Amino acid sequence: MRMAADLTPEDIARFGPDPRAAFAANLRDVEARICAACARAGRDRASVRLLPVSKTVPAHVLRLAYAAGIRDFGENKLQEARDKHAALADLDARWCIIGHLQTNKAKYLARFAAEFHALDSLKLAAELNRRMEAEGRDLPVFVQVNTSGEDTKFGLAPDALPAFLDALPDYPRLRPQGLMTLAVFSADADRVRDCFRLLRGLRDQVAPDHPAVTGLSMGMSGDYELAIEEGATVIRVGQSLFGARPGSDAHYWPGLIPESP
Repeated sequence: MRMAADLTPEDIARFGPDPRAAFAANLRDVEARICAACARAGRDRASVRLLPVSKTVPAHVLRLAYAAGIRDFGENKLQEARDKHAALADLDARWCIIGHLQTNKAKYLARFAAEFHALDSLKLAAELNRRMEAEGRDLPVFVQVNTSGEDTKFGLAPDALPAFLDALPDYPRLRPQGLMTLAVFSADADRVRDCFRLLRGLRDQVAPDHPAVTGLSMGMSGDYELAIEEGATVIRVGQSLFGARPGSDAHYWPGLIPESP
């Protein structure tokens, strides 16, 4: 395992001299906040899964996150995830792709991803199914829904969800686990909650015909406590665990977050 002595000056400036200890402390803080949010909502802590989002964190630093107890890593960009998976192939880590996927990249995802949280087209479903068949395994997926109504966000329109789910049995290598959304980026908690409530309502609406679609992948570092209060079963948390990212997130959310000057 690469230790702190091998960290670059850039690593130390970003993560501190002992990233493992910092990640462990952050993990404890996030865990406490999850427990408090569950208590406020009258929920069992076991009903919420934490998915750490490791985008922009170098692979050798993620070894220290692994040493701190983190086993699942969520990545937006497939190439970045592929490179990290290869660099950390000796670890029993799980790689979850949580960002938009182009159909021509499906073959790469099929080789290593444990989950996919952004399924939003039948064309992509067909290609993923074909690639998973070739790999001889199934892929748990979450269907992405655009609950904010923003043109800059990917995802199905809410009224398109029932027909989309009705078509998914044609792709048996895909195992729908639930729904995923990105809430509006706003300091107005009510607007954020509305996105989460809409997703929960959609899940409840389709439940009679699609009982396997139980999960709600929603909530990030800025709003995961609200998401838990509104029923999230998976929260995707990055900066609260790994610290602030350098620069802008515009590379990961094109058109949604402005580029840094």
